[in-house]
This record gives sequence, structure tokens and C-alpha cells, in this order.
Amino acid sequence: MNAETLAWHQLRYEHTQVVRAVLADRYAAATVNKMLSALRGVLRECWRLGLISADDYQRAADLATVKGSTLPRGRALAAGELRALLADCAADLGENRNPRQGSRRFAAGRRDAAIVATLYAGGLRRAEAVALDLSDYAINTGQLTVRAGKGNKARLVYAQGGAAGYLADWLAVRGSSAGPLFCPVDKAGRVALRRMTPQAILYLLRRRAERAGVAAFSPHDLRRTFISDLLDAGADIATVRGLAGHANIQTTARYDRRGEITKQRAAELLHVPYLASGDR
Repeated sequence: MNAETLAWHQLRYEHTQVVRAVLADRYAAATVNKMLSALRGVLRECWRLGLISADDYQRAADLATVKGSTLPRGRALAAGELRALLADCAADLGENRNPRQGSRRFAAGRRDAAIVATLYAGGLRRAEAVALDLSDYAINTGQLTVRAGKGNKARLVYAQGGAAGYLADWLAVRGSSAGPLFCPVDKAGRVALRRMTPQAILYLLRRRAERAGVAAFSPHDLRRTFISDLLDAGADIATVRGLAGHANIQTTARYDRRGEITKQRAAELLHVPYLASGDR
């Protein structure tokens, strides 16, 4: 028996409660609640199709959410780590001594610097970055139109300052032909006007991190760093939510990785009057 052959419409309250208990024993609360939500959805479709009575459906779907929390995944990169990654990309720009390898490293160095800068400055998911076309980038304003956002939600982000500079360097190599913004570079240093894959972004970041001596991180950690740094700089969370493309502020808050240093700074905002022993 599997998900396709199970008679879902025969599930009753006593069955779904056992399912909830078993899941709560095996998985984290957030995972369990996602699974229970899916189960409720299946039961609702059974009711809509007339396979289960309204009363049986209501009872079986009456599943309390599982409480609990886990430590947040991922981390934020320190400013020095981001600089080290970009410095490693910049080091490739001087590698033109070997005519067979130099040109590729030069082009890949410019491209990788632009990718790192865009992932951080725009808070992009790697799938969003590779989905960008050249036409999605307004050079005069730094505006990037993210059309392939999660949940098919489009949004606008901005590549300002150094990020705009790295993109300009890459476009000088890539050229102005229509097509994907970020493209593969072949062994001869030629840009292939085709779309990169999200997996390619993962591999190039791993390679850059290893070469730069940066502790392991995921592409999504650059997005966490983007949110954390904006909040640390004083941007209001509603604005950060919009830039990140989150549906609600609670999701944005979960991406905050500023840690204990930020808590300490917040605590220092409080003034506790100290009275010397003679003044008490």
C-alpha cells in the first residue's frame, strides 16, 4: 500500500490522530505541520468529491498543530568573508599569462564576482539569479526585475554600488546580446549565451569558498546575509520583506542571523541608573 492506493476517504479521527502522533515522534515540528496540512488538504478533496461525509471529514481533519522549534538553519556571512570571495574572483582577472587558461579565468572571475554580488545585494535565490535575462537589468538605475520568484511572484530588487560595478565588468565580457544575464564560460574563455543551472551556482560558490578560505556556506546563506545586514543597517522589516519577496514578515524575521552581537547592542540601548553605595 502506498499514497496512490491508500483509501484516503476511509480515514477517520482515530486514524489521523495516530498519524499525527507517529509523525511528531519522528520529525521536527515544522515538518510535521507541513505534512498535516497536506493530509487536511487530501481529506478536503475527498469531501468535495463526495467520498466522505462532512461530519467525518471535520473530525478527521481536526488535527492540532505540533508545537516546538528548532535552531535556525544556515548562517550569515561576515563582511570579511564576502570580501574574501570577491577578492578570489578579482585574483582571476590578472591570470592572463597562460593564453590557454588565462582568458577563461578572466571571464569566469568577472562572472562569478557579479553572481556573488547580485545574490547578496539583491537577496536572490539561486534559481532566481539564473532565470534573469539581460533585459531584466536596468543599468541606469541598477534595478533588477525578478520574474521567476517563488510562488510565481515578481518583484524588483536593486544592484547598487559595488554590485553595479561587478555587473558592468561582467557585461563588458558577456556583451549586449539578448539572452540570460549569467552564462557559462567555456575553456577558451568564450561566453555561451545559454542559461546556467542553479546547481552550477552551488558549485561555483563552493569552489570560490574553498579557494578563499571561507567556511562552507550555501547560496541561500547570501540571502540570509542580505536580510540580516539590511536589518542591522536600520532598514525597516516591512521594506526588507518586500525586497526579499516574502509573503509575511514572520518569514523575514526567521531569516535574521545577526545573533548575539545585535542582542547586546539592543541591550545597551537601555539605561539602568547606577547608584553608588553611598547614594543608596
